[in-house]
Amino acid sequence: NGAGKSTFLKCLNRILLAASGEIKVNGRPLAAYSQPKLAREIGYVPQGGTDDIPFTVFEFAMLGRYPHLSPFTPTTEADEEAVRNALAMAGASELAERPCYTLSGGERQRVLIAAALAQDARILLLDEPTTFLDPHHQQDILKLLARLHRETNVTILSVTHDINAAAMTSDEILALRDGRAVFHGPPADLMQEKVLQDLFDQSFLFVPHPKTGQRLVIPEDAQ
Repeated sequence: NGAGKSTFLKCLNRILLAASGEIKVNGRPLAAYSQPKLAREIGYVPQGGTDDIPFTVFEFAMLGRYPHLSPFTPTTEADEEAVRNALAMAGASELAERPCYTLSGGERQRVLIAAALAQDARILLLDEPTTFLDPHHQQDILKLLARLHRETNVTILSVTHDINAAAMTSDEILALRDGRAVFHGPPADLMQEKVLQDLFDQSFLFVPHPKTGQRLVIPEDAQ
């Protein structure tokens, strides 16, 4: 908590400006992109929801098309088709005419992801997409992200507090503490006693996943 994960994500998306150093997207400095061009490269799913947005789901997802529109020009059939495809990919087609403020937590996350997909971006940044969801809806979102990566080859960078979920779903993990990167590597290298002890000041027990045998962790004094 408070390690800088959300701040880091916002710097990657230029919502916040980095105080030092340089960020590159596809080999180009972040500063070289106009905002519309950057939005064609990076889609962002923030924390928070759509509770007070007076739009239908379709109208909200259409906001994701703004990087592809010229000023003062209406949306086209191609834009509407892109939104329909994004809603379908996110498993949210049946929600299209629902007001955003009527959505459940799991539905809301699917709609936020659909709006990001409507941008046709090749990179998705997600800030704790499963927070406040029950286990069933957490798994739905994780499966959705895995399927999107598998079927579209989109790069997904997701912030999470869930060590086990990160280890089971990620190719690489970056761990932050006190605003600094303290680990970067494959999940198997993170799931080591000393690494996790140094990261969390907490001892863990290691148990195998009952189906896959993959290493999982439980806080040692969680009784």
